[in-house]
Amino acid sequence: MKTNFIKLAAFFTLGTSFAIAQEQDSTKTIQEVVVTDTKFAQDKAKSGRSIEKITQKDLNQRKGQSVATVLSQLAGVEVVGNQSSAGKDLSLFVRGGNNAQLLVLIDGNPVVDASGIASTYDLRLLPVDQVESIEILKGASTVLYGPNAATAVINITLKKAQKDKISGSAYFNIGTQNTVDEDVINANEFNQGFSLNGNSGKVSFLTSLNSTEVKGLSESAGENFEDDVFSRLNLNQQLGVKVSKKLNLDFFANYDKMKSTFDDGAFTDNPINVWNSEQFRAGFTPTYKYKRGEFKINSAFGLLERNMTSFDSWNGLTGSLYKSRNVNVDAYNKYNVLSSLYLITGVQFQFLEMNQFTTYGDILGNVAKYNIFDPYVTAVYETKFGLNINTGIRYHKHNVYKESLIWNVNPSYTIAKLGLKFFGSVGSAVVSPTLYQVYSPYGNFNLTPQDNTTAELGFEKQLVNKKVIVSGAAFFREQDNSIIFANLMSPPWGQYQNVEGINKSKGFETNVTIKPIEKITVSGNYTFVENDEAIARYVAKHRANANVSVDITKNISWSAQYQYINQRDVAYFDTNTFSTVALQIPAYQLVHTNLSVNISSNVSMFAAVQNLFDEEFGETIGYTTRGRNYKLGLNFKF
Repeated sequence: MKTNFIKLAAFFTLGTSFAIAQEQDSTKTIQEVVVTDTKFAQDKAKSGRSIEKITQKDLNQRKGQSVATVLSQLAGVEVVGNQSSAGKDLSLFVRGGNNAQLLVLIDGNPVVDASGIASTYDLRLLPVDQVESIEILKGASTVLYGPNAATAVINITLKKAQKDKISGSAYFNIGTQNTVDEDVINANEFNQGFSLNGNSGKVSFLTSLNSTEVKGLSESAGENFEDDVFSRLNLNQQLGVKVSKKLNLDFFANYDKMKSTFDDGAFTDNPINVWNSEQFRAGFTPTYKYKRGEFKINSAFGLLERNMTSFDSWNGLTGSLYKSRNVNVDAYNKYNVLSSLYLITGVQFQFLEMNQFTTYGDILGNVAKYNIFDPYVTAVYETKFGLNINTGIRYHKHNVYKESLIWNVNPSYTIAKLGLKFFGSVGSAVVSPTLYQVYSPYGNFNLTPQDNTTAELGFEKQLVNKKVIVSGAAFFREQDNSIIFANLMSPPWGQYQNVEGINKSKGFETNVTIKPIEKITVSGNYTFVENDEAIARYVAKHRANANVSVDITKNISWSAQYQYINQRDVAYFDTNTFSTVALQIPAYQLVHTNLSVNISSNVSMFAAVQNLFDEEFGETIGYTTRGRNYKLGLNFKF
């Protein structure tokens, strides 16, 4: 183990030893429940990890914002592209790591695009109105969740059936699409949808349909560029059957469709290019509870198809088709060995396959495919005197790359009398090359997996009768064999390659929540990240966010969010010189605000303003960003 990790582990051990020496009561406090840390419901107070939870109340306070925009306001999370045109692709960075180093789950199942460069799930596919809550587990989490969970797991929970016999809801909202050069009230964004849910005896169901249409902005920045349009359709079907007190069966099926026009790149307009994306997901989750534990299977399969029509001076009008399949079966069991000790044992199977048909060459699924078979075990020890330990191992077996033993150790200690918790973790993760990085025209058959080792030290302190909560965490990650895209002087002009040696990412993040009175909540966070030069591009060194929410009356609430993003080193491909240009994007600040009103028990409305002060800023070089924009919405229950 590297010297830095030894120092961190020793520091935490000394801190924990000192804490154990203190006497305290074992009084329990009511805390919010999280599931991502252990895959089962657990008091957040007993978790020794950095977990942030976005609740339904948080989403209601940010009506009019996308899932990507909401995520971008969390400590350690950066979503590049969420302030651009609706069809602009998104890049996620957590604690300095890139798209390939994080894992997105929906209802516990990994969601991926096996034909994509990083295989990461496209957040543009998901309407925020289908989301019930989101948990973000930061740090290496590969032991429980498999490859790619090197920097974070984003676990999205969709809405489920309510207890009402039969009930429903519908919404409609409209918004503007302005740049900083405009400030007009033209309806260029439309979102609408409805849901119907209920239960009858042992059967529950939910059906929801959502659609979005957006126009008014060009994807690329430039004078007199044509508007690019974006549309999305989403269908979510949930079905639950309570067979007995011990056995529940849950089924789901999702259909998502997107369409958007797009430009040729930075500062380059194109009125012809268009892409379409269709995704179908379905799955089955049985849960069986018995006297000393619980057994569960998360199973899902996904089909995704993307096709593009584009025009350029080299090839004329061309079409491209990308297809991918993925299967996930994760069977795991929680067994209470003692009242203070339980084991989580499981085995996970994953299958990924892609097809590509382009003018640059075809890739067939019988060649471009992976399968993974991983058994794992985690032990969780929870004492009455405040010490909790979560540790586990996973045997990662990839059909192409070498096997790996992945591990993590995560102790925490709570001093109940002081309202103080210390926690730390050390763990490993493996990120294998994606199918695209190996088999695409820019692929490299000689790529090898990237190894990650992460350490974290943190604390959480409650003050003033829990009216003030302060938390912080320092993190350090080493990644060996990093994968980058390198320019070449001959065809294909670029290739994915491993970077020799170890690259480091380090930083810290803090969160503060203040609730001076019941009706007012003020919160904020700050993140510092520093990456080695080889992996530093696109990551801001400093980020800060703040939020204030006020329940003005029982039926009227107001909230506002502030964001500060430090300058970032970026690069773009110049289509005129056919070269990559490195630049720095200046720092910028954004303010968003929202007013919600319950008109009656069945009708509510909201008004929101994004980029309230019409800040002129850049998010990605050569692409449009949004200025001040307005949104109005109505919600109905029946």
